[in-house]
Amino acid sequence: MTGTTLDDYTDRYARRVRGMTASEIRALFAVASRPEVVSLAGGAPYIAALPLDAVGEMLGRLGSEDGVTTLQYGIGQGTLELRERICEVMSLSGIDVGSGASPEDVVVTVGGQQALDLVARLFLDPGDVVLAEGPTYVGALGVFQAAQAQVVHVPMDEDGLVPEALELAIAEVSKSGRRAKFLYTIPTFQNPAGVTLTEERRERVLDICERAGLLVIEDDPYGQLGFDGDVPAPLRARRRDGVFYLSTFSKTFAPGLRVGWILAPHAVRDKLVIASEAQILCPSAYAQAAVTTYLSTMPWREQLKTYREVYRERRDALLTALQDLMPPGTTWTRPGGGLFVWASLPDGLDSKAMMPRAIAARVAYVPGTGFYADGNGAGHMRLNFSFPPPDRIREGVRRLAGVMEQEIAMRQVFGAIGGPTGRRRGQAGSDTPGPDLA
Repeated sequence: MTGTTLDDYTDRYARRVRGMTASEIRALFAVASRPEVVSLAGGAPYIAALPLDAVGEMLGRLGSEDGVTTLQYGIGQGTLELRERICEVMSLSGIDVGSGASPEDVVVTVGGQQALDLVARLFLDPGDVVLAEGPTYVGALGVFQAAQAQVVHVPMDEDGLVPEALELAIAEVSKSGRRAKFLYTIPTFQNPAGVTLTEERRERVLDICERAGLLVIEDDPYGQLGFDGDVPAPLRARRRDGVFYLSTFSKTFAPGLRVGWILAPHAVRDKLVIASEAQILCPSAYAQAAVTTYLSTMPWREQLKTYREVYRERRDALLTALQDLMPPGTTWTRPGGGLFVWASLPDGLDSKAMMPRAIAARVAYVPGTGFYADGNGAGHMRLNFSFPPPDRIREGVRRLAGVMEQEIAMRQVFGAIGGPTGRRRGQAGSDTPGPDLA
């Protein structure tokens, strides 16, 4: 097949592959990683906040002293030692023995992404419907797309997923003759919106899903990164039946180790392990030992506090810069934790179309269209505050505001839009987004 082109393979692809498209975030990485570009695009944690000397020594010992086991194959479910430590971590959020948190029901995964893929493999047939917040995590959209499922977005507001909209979406899917398999939700410090589902709504959402016979897939990478007081207990802390809890150490320790987990209802645990073994045989014994040793020998609870302090400072730097510099008509969320702010642009601006001009101005963000399965989101963007230092965050916002002002001026000249109207988030009368963040 010398000299073949991509077209020569088109007819050979499996049907589930033909609709795959590149993630808009991944496509930005090559540009956003340039030193002259201020990247507000990715979701990378600030690894420099770790005690890297101590972590490096720990990793070295795992190879030199314990290599006979850490460099060997492991078991598909993950080591018992790590699963026990994971239960300790979950207990901080209220998921304890009383809510069914047992090492026997934890399945270790290669990051949170494999956890999502395993759930999709277990439950999704082609044509099934997944209900998901609009906007939602771009990596989840890729998994559901690969499973040939249809994503139906459910609106959010400043209090998270709207229960009435969820009821309506379930009814409309049923009326159309389609089958909704589960609700995929990031209820705490949602990616990309940054909003958190309120206590009262958590119970209502669970009740709605229970009445509809709908499984709940709770993705919680950010729940232990809260800045502003108490964080609501996860959904899994409230109901054990029908709720799958997914999380990862990528945001609270090190994403390069690729260690996550699923806490599953007991009846499903074996199927998850079988699916994982078919996919990867076993998770990395070395990576598991690294996380286990970190949780067993280092002050990881204090490290969580350090991350919270660093991210709070950077969130505040971003919110202040947005307030000071953004053109009128721009609004944004105010996250109580996590890594992201969701910004809504003045009328007529398109975040995807504006991207080349932003890159030329040496600033990067993620256009809102990447977080919807249906092409919506052009009037929005996701801004990350975890990685750049505060002064770079402000400089990035200054550059971005300049690009937006140029776009507004161009549209005024060509008559595409009138003069910008509306108030900035933070001014009187503008503190609440509309009923749909889209």
